[in-house]
Amino acid sequence: MKDSLEGLEPRPLWEHFFAISRIPRCSRNEAKVRAYVLEVATRNGCAHQTDRTGNTVVRKEATAGMEARPIVILQAHLDMVCEKNKDTEHDFSKDPIRLKRDGDWVRADGTTLGADNGIGVAAQLALIDEKTIAHGPLEFLFTVDEETGLTGATGLAPDMLEGRVLVNLDAEEESTLYIGCAGGQDTVLVLPLETEAVPGGFAAASIRVGGLQGGHSGLEIDRGRGNAIKLLARFLAKKAPLLEVRVAHIDGGSKRNAIPRECDAVVCLPPANLQALKEGAREFEQICKKEYRVQDSGVCVRVAVEGFPEPDQVFRADLQARILNLLVCLPHGVIRMSPDIPGLVQTSTNLAVVRVEGRAFVISTSQRSSVATELVAASDSVAAAGRLAGAHVHHDEGYPGWKPNPDSRVLGLAKTVYPSLFGKEPKVTAIHAGLECGIIGDRFEGMDMISFGPTITGAHSPDEGVQISSVKPFWDLLIALLGRIDAE
Repeated sequence: MKDSLEGLEPRPLWEHFFAISRIPRCSRNEAKVRAYVLEVATRNGCAHQTDRTGNTVVRKEATAGMEARPIVILQAHLDMVCEKNKDTEHDFSKDPIRLKRDGDWVRADGTTLGADNGIGVAAQLALIDEKTIAHGPLEFLFTVDEETGLTGATGLAPDMLEGRVLVNLDAEEESTLYIGCAGGQDTVLVLPLETEAVPGGFAAASIRVGGLQGGHSGLEIDRGRGNAIKLLARFLAKKAPLLEVRVAHIDGGSKRNAIPRECDAVVCLPPANLQALKEGAREFEQICKKEYRVQDSGVCVRVAVEGFPEPDQVFRADLQARILNLLVCLPHGVIRMSPDIPGLVQTSTNLAVVRVEGRAFVISTSQRSSVATELVAASDSVAAAGRLAGAHVHHDEGYPGWKPNPDSRVLGLAKTVYPSLFGKEPKVTAIHAGLECGIIGDRFEGMDMISFGPTITGAHSPDEGVQISSVKPFWDLLIALLGRIDAE
């Protein structure tokens, strides 16, 4: 094992994590990591099955004398969010993730780490290899394409699972047991792109809002972090009428489930107004630094006059006004907190991605809620704003939430096991993110489910890290829980 992970426990888990970190596994490109899973299954003599969607189940027989125990499903997803800093050279289709140790954390060098959900996958693989731990019959479910819409779980074949007890390994806060999750839906707004020639004598400039933390649009939507798209739109909407600014291009965000950290625009304006644009950017940067002094003090607003292709077209004036006004007024962030679970976001929306695609300007948003009717209302709110601006609206099919069951048997066992291991009570809550439990529970009647994991921060961004000291407790809880699930 490489120096960055040397000496970490449990060693088999970290060895597998290192191995899969060297395998490209962006969403919808999981073939190579699935092959690694099947290699581990085959060398351990485990039966396995892969459905048409690409999900894989590995079946491990019970330890002698424990065959009568219920089948337990352990579940994690193979894919990872592939994000990098703009100044980082990395090809996710072939380059291994460069791991580094940072005190009590493992991180990557300028890219996402893939601990979401690589630590869960590594735990499954370590258990497939494990020969000394006593357990009942196990089904290891490795799903695909979780990060772009949970489509792997949605396409899970009905004959893949026999068990009705499921332990999801995709949570990100050690000492917390999750018993519910939000449902979600994407809403996409499309405006036909209408352009005209750059006005004569105008000069080009680029504007970037960057330096933001971003983060997971479910887990970190309540942190009050800046949205680069919202900030750039706010700046342009103010300055465009004053300085005769014409927009040629806007590109911001990259994933529907990530808060956008950067947003860029290319604009044209009279050369005499360029200095005022630069001064305005400096002033706006200071405003942003004051507003986000706690959450995003690194925010920056920059104007440059070189380093980008010179445009020959700009948005038509009426389209530009509609786009900027729409981006300013689109909701982003927490809509409602849960009245039942303190501190839990109930409903939110994320203004995620804007870009030009062919002859269209496309705005991608994502809504989440643990209340189905509020999810519809949040999506309708985004759609209404889009229609007022003349956009075509598309809603995807979305995915269901996971309704908490405080009387869950597997939860009861976990609540008993946890204090016996660690001398304290676990936190029991739901999560404002889309776990595959919601879909699996909807598809397989009678599924008793729980989710837990180590501490992972900054998921879906290059700041992602997994806390080393939380991984061993995660593993110990998993092993102890498997030993307590019996035939009663």
